[in-house]
Amino acid sequence: MPLRTILSVHNSYQQPGGEDGVFAAEAALLRSKGLRVAQYVDSNQRISTGVVAAASAIWNQYSYRRIRSFANEQHPDVAHFHNTFPLISPAAYYAMRRQRIPAVQTLSNFRLICPGGLLMRNGGPCEECIDGKSLHPALIHGCYRNSRPATISVCAMITAHRAARTWTRAVDLYIALSRFARAKFVEGGFPESRVVVKPNFVDPDPGPGDGNGNYALFAGRLSQEKGICVLAEAWRQLPHIPLLVAGDGPMNTIAWPQGATPLGYQPRERLLDLMKGAAILVFPSIWYECAPLTIIEALATGLPVIASNIGSLPEFVEHHRTGLLFRAGDADDLAQQVRWAFDHPDRLKEMSAAARHEFEAKYTAEINYRRLVEIYEMAIENVHYA
Repeated sequence: MPLRTILSVHNSYQQPGGEDGVFAAEAALLRSKGLRVAQYVDSNQRISTGVVAAASAIWNQYSYRRIRSFANEQHPDVAHFHNTFPLISPAAYYAMRRQRIPAVQTLSNFRLICPGGLLMRNGGPCEECIDGKSLHPALIHGCYRNSRPATISVCAMITAHRAARTWTRAVDLYIALSRFARAKFVEGGFPESRVVVKPNFVDPDPGPGDGNGNYALFAGRLSQEKGICVLAEAWRQLPHIPLLVAGDGPMNTIAWPQGATPLGYQPRERLLDLMKGAAILVFPSIWYECAPLTIIEALATGLPVIASNIGSLPEFVEHHRTGLLFRAGDADDLAQQVRWAFDHPDRLKEMSAAARHEFEAKYTAEINYRRLVEIYEMAIENVHYA
């Protein structure tokens, strides 16, 4: 039976981010292909009112009843979960199971194997909770929001559903955004046969730029995990190369060196224009990243990327083909790679063409649609009701 209706479920964030954008973009893509998308959304805006108790992250009976009723009205062929934490909760999976609706979950961060969500601590990667197969290190360090009480609620949610075998009994297929992320989830105990890979996409296609602006660009959240300190330190060695810094965040008061110009938050259309004019995009993250949409947007505009050689990033940036890689956290190596790029404009043009080709081969809306439908069909065929 052909696909007709998809139930798309998302617990949105107080400050809109990449996951919220992907949720909207996938729904728009499916609708553009003639499929019906019923969206069920709850918002973390309610958290500020004190509505959410720690127990709700484990099992929210209100969400269970609401989403079950909604699914009963919509008759979806498959339910696609983007985020359930903390308001919707894994109770929603069981609501789908009760209705005999296959469930697919996108793994946009590492929350289900790392309470902090980033596999990062003290300014670098941390896999203690994976290596020890225990969440005890997260409790000790207060990894969620730097708060032990808050971390307890997240650990309780993960522990309870591990014990209930929710991840194998109530979810039929998981979508990891990169091969690296898939490997980490499997290492963290997720069933290998049920974790597939589908990266994000860019739609509409912005088209390639000319790259004639002779500046480097950073676009992203100004936060520690994004490597902002590394970027600033590198640019102290590069005062002659203009750097535009587009973004906002907790580190927006950092003192930028000569040559760097903070632009603050920029809307997406303006960011794409900046990408089209830039010579390079600098992506200095010090955490693993699951599948940064910023890099895929850069490839779409034909913009070579200089990225940290960490986590999933080498899957998206091929050294000396679509960009350059540098040692994560090493400001000197970053500065060296930037110098090389600006000293070799002909090679940059070659990388620009290769970057655009990479986008056309892997990250278009059409390619993503075919993969998404294939995943839904796999979930329907291999649904687990036991």
